[in-house]
Amino acid sequence: MWVKLEPRAEPSRAMIYVSPLLAAGLTLATGFVVFTVLGFDPLAAFHAFFVAPIDDLYGWGELGLKVAPLSLCAMGLAVGFRANVWNIGAEGQLTLGAICGGGLALAFPDTESAWLLPGMIAAGVVGGMAWAAIPAFLKTHFNANEILVSLMLTYVAALFLSYLVFGPWRDPQGFGFPETRQFQDAATLPIVLDGTRLHAGMPIALAVLALGWVFMMRSFLGYQIRVAGLAGGAAQYAGFSHKRMVWIGLLAGGGAAGIAGVGEAAGPIGQLLPSISPGYGFAAIIVAFVGRLHPVGILLASMLMALLYLGGEAAQMNLGLPSAVTGVFQGTLLFFLLASDVLINFRLRVVRRAPGRVAPTERAT
Repeated sequence: MWVKLEPRAEPSRAMIYVSPLLAAGLTLATGFVVFTVLGFDPLAAFHAFFVAPIDDLYGWGELGLKVAPLSLCAMGLAVGFRANVWNIGAEGQLTLGAICGGGLALAFPDTESAWLLPGMIAAGVVGGMAWAAIPAFLKTHFNANEILVSLMLTYVAALFLSYLVFGPWRDPQGFGFPETRQFQDAATLPIVLDGTRLHAGMPIALAVLALGWVFMMRSFLGYQIRVAGLAGGAAQYAGFSHKRMVWIGLLAGGGAAGIAGVGEAAGPIGQLLPSISPGYGFAAIIVAFVGRLHPVGILLASMLMALLYLGGEAAQMNLGLPSAVTGVFQGTLLFFLLASDVLINFRLRVVRRAPGRVAPTERAT
């Protein structure tokens, strides 16, 4: 007896949208077990992890701070993922966006021009897109694997940032710490919610999500991208250029991640440090798939992922849990989502070999 996967004739469309909720519920159930095994009161641990971080206005502001970069990166990645272009390097593109945008602020330390901040955002977009253009060029000209190239470039970007903050961009009055000087007021994003640290990066993220919906659902180019993601070579049959889809998918991800990088540098940090992101570019991959590559779903999934970040920090301080608990929840969420997707597209078939017979008998489950 053995079990094999058999493709379903028609996957359930309802389950495609219900499965993220199912994955989230199973993740919470797994967390209940984990907290119990670790010797914590599960209800108290869940309150500290999921309720306490957002039980006041300041907590909601902190949630928005993390939702903005997550949703920006995920929206950019979703454009490529819909075309089967697998950009895994949003973290590096975010870093290059922060470097380019922050570099512009450092180049004009005394200016109070209102054009500085828009210029930084534009520079971040250019930096992120330039970093994404490397795997796009190698993919379209040499058929290099964009997954590996974009991922490896993430570490190059991190090392480049470290070189800058340890070397030529280090603050001479920073007591030897690896950091740039603080940005001037004209180079920082304004606060949009009094009493919190929530800045204009959140409205920018919402605007990008709205533009992403218009682009993907209401434009001919978005239609081409969706067709390019269909199996069976539908895009080539329709006459759409695969190379063009690769460039659009990667550049969209790079540009959106670049905006997120500027938002981090010009927002809560206000300077460049050796690490500009706690892993938003990687977490955005989970957000994109949990959100089903749809802007509304991405926004909701970003809120869940941001809450996991906040909950991990709160649990570390209040319960003494290791910081890795956030990664455990993220990985568990992705595992259950992928498992659900497998069962949506395939069904299990139990194959039994009857005694004395050569041909096996099959029973679908």
